[in-house]
Amino acid sequence: MNHATSVAAGGGSIDSAVIVGGGPAGLSAAEVLAEAGVAVDLFDSMPSVGRKFLMAGKGGLNLTHAEAYDMFVRRYGARRDRLQPMLDAFDPEAVRAWARDLGIETFVGTSGRVFPTDFKAAPLLRAWLHRLRERGVRVHVRHRWLGWSADGALRFATPSGELEMAAGAVVLALGGGSWARLGSDGAWMALLRARGVRLAALRAANCGFDVNWTAFFREKFAGAPVKAVRAGLTPDDLRPGEFVVTSTGVEGSLVYALSAALRDQIERDGAATLYLDLAPGSGRAALGAVLARPRGGQSLANVLRRQAGIEGVKAALLREPAVAGAIGDAEALAALIKCYPLRLAAARPIDEAISTAGGVIFDGLDEHLMLTQLPGVFCAGEMLDWEAPTGGYLLSACLASGRHAAVGALAWLRRQAGVPVECSGDL
Repeated sequence: MNHATSVAAGGGSIDSAVIVGGGPAGLSAAEVLAEAGVAVDLFDSMPSVGRKFLMAGKGGLNLTHAEAYDMFVRRYGARRDRLQPMLDAFDPEAVRAWARDLGIETFVGTSGRVFPTDFKAAPLLRAWLHRLRERGVRVHVRHRWLGWSADGALRFATPSGELEMAAGAVVLALGGGSWARLGSDGAWMALLRARGVRLAALRAANCGFDVNWTAFFREKFAGAPVKAVRAGLTPDDLRPGEFVVTSTGVEGSLVYALSAALRDQIERDGAATLYLDLAPGSGRAALGAVLARPRGGQSLANVLRRQAGIEGVKAALLREPAVAGAIGDAEALAALIKCYPLRLAAARPIDEAISTAGGVIFDGLDEHLMLTQLPGVFCAGEMLDWEAPTGGYLLSACLASGRHAAVGALAWLRRQAGVPVECSGDL
């Protein structure tokens, strides 16, 4: 073991807190505690904080969503009841106001997603870190959490050796298990399990899926977008959008929106079917009638392109061996175009997923996100057992849960000091 240095923020006093994890949830928790006058030390294993946050912003930072609030909270599925109190206290409008207070204006895109006006994540993160440092938050990078020492101090591996840190309260915001190269590797699961914390296995969420493409299709169309389609788990419940063909299968926004149910079906049945409407602008009967007409000198490819907008990757899908038998019959071909059964063999690995489901089970937490097994230790962000689709929902819940855990930690610190307190969203 490397040499150990013992450092106590306030000697482990009731006016100090340690945050482990420098993503949105951890930074949010640090902000709330620092505003309340608590001495905050924030630790992250990476050379800089917010790395996954910055990566998420590469295609435009989607902060939250502007749809009707009741619909917004429905996106959290089975965990809505646990997450809604946190989201009520820091809802999408509050997220936008918070960004504005940092000097970052936002706008609502055509899809209802909320972005910074320049789409970038870096300016917001810089402004956020500047404010945290102004309020006294001490940020320690390249500090990997190792668990607890025999006397209950937090242990960290650092470039200078092992460090131990005591604090009055701890907020763990360690992320899920995807994108390990950015710091979210799920290694904390073993540390919490060793302390008796109940955990659900991590699973890929907002992920792509494997499809057994032919070599020709894979080589010619990997990377091709499939636009102007509808997709769903049943032929009668399809939603519009687009996705991308990959060398291994499919990914993209339309696939991610359905990924939780598709993943669960694969786990249950060994495979799943994603139903596609390749020509949303045409009815099945009308399309069948067009395809049944004498073509004269026209090829079927020209008819499909002119009458149904089927060309390129969509036309190639119709020639994959699993469905190609329908090509010669107009009615069967129309049915296939309107209800294409794309068989998915497996979810892509967790490390490729945008996020993960699983983690710390809510039944092992009190209403303030404190671990019942470890009093004074709170959890926030993606390490909790919840999931949501992309579209600003993930980031909103990470911000809200970080703040909620910090409010709980502040109440804990005050109780330890013998200060009467009612734990609400506005301590």
